[in-house]
Amino acid sequence: MKRKEVNSSRIPVYRDSGFELYDASTTADAFKKESEHTRVPENYIYSRYRNPTVVSAEEEIIKLEGCAWALLTQSGMSAIDTALSIFQHGKETKPWLFFTEIYGGTISFIESVLKSRRGLDIHYFTPENGNYNLDELEKVISGLNPEFIYIESISNPMLIVADVTDIVRIAKKHRVKVIIDNTFATPWLYKPLNEGADIVIHSATKYFSGHGNITAGVICGNDDKFMRSAIEYRKFVGHMLSPDDAYRLQTQLESFELRFSRQCDNASKLAGYLEKSALIGKVWFPGLKTMELII
Repeated sequence: MKRKEVNSSRIPVYRDSGFELYDASTTADAFKKESEHTRVPENYIYSRYRNPTVVSAEEEIIKLEGCAWALLTQSGMSAIDTALSIFQHGKETKPWLFFTEIYGGTISFIESVLKSRRGLDIHYFTPENGNYNLDELEKVISGLNPEFIYIESISNPMLIVADVTDIVRIAKKHRVKVIIDNTFATPWLYKPLNEGADIVIHSATKYFSGHGNITAGVICGNDDKFMRSAIEYRKFVGHMLSPDDAYRLQTQLESFELRFSRQCDNASKLAGYLEKSALIGKVWFPGLKTMELII
């Protein structure tokens, strides 16, 4: 029976685990092209590979980030794992350099999985009195020759604001890739890919969804080779976001800019109020003139 098209403004929730391929030639062509790992396949095969509802939500994030591609995963941590997989090359993998002022869950993942289980050569760069010495960073990069450096544009939870422009400049000078977790800044405040970052990560659980009822992550970039590598890893490891969560995320993205701008305004007013209180010793908020933790 021919299906009647419905004049809906939204893509439906495709809960199909596998998709109909009609005949042998279509099936053969679909599986042949699957090895190319395109973001939007001509024929969907299996929802662990790609799913049209998930792809639709990814396209909304592409608009927000202004990037060439975005790939959704089922959590911020799975997005981190998928992004890092791009730079893992077996015995040929060079050292990885992480800034220490990043999310505690990421640090635990580094220690428990990347170092203890995978045996990767991990190094940290630590601030001095709350500030990163970029001259010292360049010395470390020059001596270590890492595969990439990993930073947060605004750190979780201490809100240290990174000088991404200079950090990327130093990294590119030494041909080192840059991965940035931009969860706290979001593309509403900052777009690191415009500064030359190679990969941007978000925990979509936070501001993109914003309602506390979705767990999701996303990887964004412009390099097609990186995208195909990430798609392959996400497919084999199973880091794909569910179509139901993708559908709900897309609806919540519609209010993202309004929600986030209001949250920034409210946080600024609250920080200003607390700063004037004699009961508060220190307010950590980068919007205050007294905030000195700017890298």
